[in-house]
Amino acid sequence: MSTRSGTTWVTGTTGPLHNGIGDMYVTIGADQRGSGRPSFTRFADDQLAWLRRVLVAPPGMGKARSELADTGTVILDGVPGSGRTCAARVLLREHHKDMGAFRELLPDEEGELPLADPELVGAGDRLLLDLSAADTVRWAASRADLSALRKAVHEKHAHLVIVMPHGGTLESDLQQYRVEILQPCRAWVLRRHLRMHGVPTEQYLRPDPTVTEFLYEQRPLREIADFADLVRRAREAAASGEEFTQWCATARKAQADRREEVATLVATLRDSSQRALLISVAMLHGAHADVVHRAAQLLLRTVGSPPDDLPLLQRKDLAERLGEISAGAGPDGHVRFRDLDYDSTIRTHFWDHMPDLRQHLGTWTARIVALSGPSITQELRDGLVAKLAGEYLRTGRAEGLASLAEDWGSTATSRAGLEAAVQALTCGLGDPAHARTFRGWIYQWCANKQLKGEFARVLVQVCADVIAADHPDQAMLRLYYLARRDDGTADAMQALSDMVQSSHRLRRRLLHRLARCEPSQADLGIFLRVGVAEALTDPYDNGRALAEEESVQSSVITCWRAVLNKLPRPTWQPYTERWLHASVDAGDKGGLLLDLLVGAADRCEGRRGAAFAALYASARDAERTAPGGSSRAALTTDLLFQKICSAQGFSRPITPPQAASPRGTVL
Repeated sequence: MSTRSGTTWVTGTTGPLHNGIGDMYVTIGADQRGSGRPSFTRFADDQLAWLRRVLVAPPGMGKARSELADTGTVILDGVPGSGRTCAARVLLREHHKDMGAFRELLPDEEGELPLADPELVGAGDRLLLDLSAADTVRWAASRADLSALRKAVHEKHAHLVIVMPHGGTLESDLQQYRVEILQPCRAWVLRRHLRMHGVPTEQYLRPDPTVTEFLYEQRPLREIADFADLVRRAREAAASGEEFTQWCATARKAQADRREEVATLVATLRDSSQRALLISVAMLHGAHADVVHRAAQLLLRTVGSPPDDLPLLQRKDLAERLGEISAGAGPDGHVRFRDLDYDSTIRTHFWDHMPDLRQHLGTWTARIVALSGPSITQELRDGLVAKLAGEYLRTGRAEGLASLAEDWGSTATSRAGLEAAVQALTCGLGDPAHARTFRGWIYQWCANKQLKGEFARVLVQVCADVIAADHPDQAMLRLYYLARRDDGTADAMQALSDMVQSSHRLRRRLLHRLARCEPSQADLGIFLRVGVAEALTDPYDNGRALAEEESVQSSVITCWRAVLNKLPRPTWQPYTERWLHASVDAGDKGGLLLDLLVGAADRCEGRRGAAFAALYASARDAERTAPGGSSRAALTTDLLFQKICSAQGFSRPITPPQAASPRGTVL
């Protein structure tokens, strides 16, 4: 995917589809912190739309589509590489509606509800349960909860697609939902991808020996997507006059094992300055020559190599040195190797065969990220971090990448350093083999670890804009822990508030969590921000409001009781005024809002009178600031007083006092 100019804030763990071995950088507009927060589902929906465009409907797709439309559930089976997971996502994309969101269920991870929990499903949600890699134990445990999950899906008018492990057992009552997905014609798949990449039809419809050889073997669809992407990149880098045959040959050459060739090249470069240049080009492939030269010099200083003592005019110029490593600068001044994906093989060689260099590369990357200049773009910084992260992940050193991100976020003195930490964690979260591990580490950081520097801001960004794209429940839990810290950032509170603003289901879950135990002062601060009356009275999918649900009423009363008991009136007064103002405009639900306040005060053991008096005094104060005028607000105050009297056992209201002391009682 080509990148656009602007500041990079990654907004999804999955992003645009890329199964290739080349580089991909994602730049999403301008700084989203300054222009309002994006929809949490937008980026995930963009990816689903891309999958729908490139997918060649496999045999079984029509039956799966009908089953999902008729019953709301379909279970996909198929051999690995048949495209079953992509088919699952496309099926859900086809049921996109204004309400609900696409979510991937991870029932055995921290922050996810069990499959049998009815709160797991929101109205109109599109749910993916990918168990294609599940072992026998996990598959059996998931099947036991499927009946309850399907019931919730049916009641909420949602849609559920399950990808089962190939060859897994399926009970007779579930067999009716099973559909087998077969691999589509591989040639059609390649042509579809090439067409979506902009390759002219007249080019790829011609018989080509390279394509024929490539498609002869039974390949998983992801490898076909990889090859199509390489053809695209070969076309973009090709000289004038080259056509499809040359692009395909270049792509196949890039797929070849060139490790021995690179090892021979490195062995001939005994001078440390040349090796530093080789590494710099590989890590900053496509960067301007000035940046590459500057980076090579910085790498030499990072590893402690002595400077070149030759007089300046006796040294080789950059063009000659680049030629010695099969690279060169184009007319635009940007440096690239002559062969496609040669940079990837060089990175692999140095990472695998010079392990002592790895720590230095982390330090060097941080220093490059901190540089400034007209050619030091955010795209370049993100690409450099992604390449370094790729080596950590390729070799199974996820913990090293996580530690590096934590160090960058804890010691960064600039925004660029924080963005590098975000990018590193995003790469980990986007790697299928390590995503779960990274989500677990992020949970531990948010919930249990002492955070240094600005690392909390990094975690807020990752939770709100990366994890939330496909796993909003996990993101909400992690943001909750960040927001309730003594040193919790305002960013965490804002991000948490934004998340529940987008989903009644998430707001309900958060309210239940806040009321689950005796709320702490930090919990009460969160409640006052997210338990706003307007959101509780806003009708959702079935025309009901959250305030009308008994479980929500119980949670709200518990939290308001703790607020009245534990917090000084100046702290909660502004929120009470907003609540009272909302009750004026809430129509028939206005009385319900007052009932919740009165119910909370009524449960203030030993302080009922003081709590009632404080509420009444707040209502009198709220009359002066009411948007609709004091006369309408006064009617609400009178109604509140009547409810207070009723709670105290009076059959009819007494005359309300002209003023009430928060330390006294209404009576």
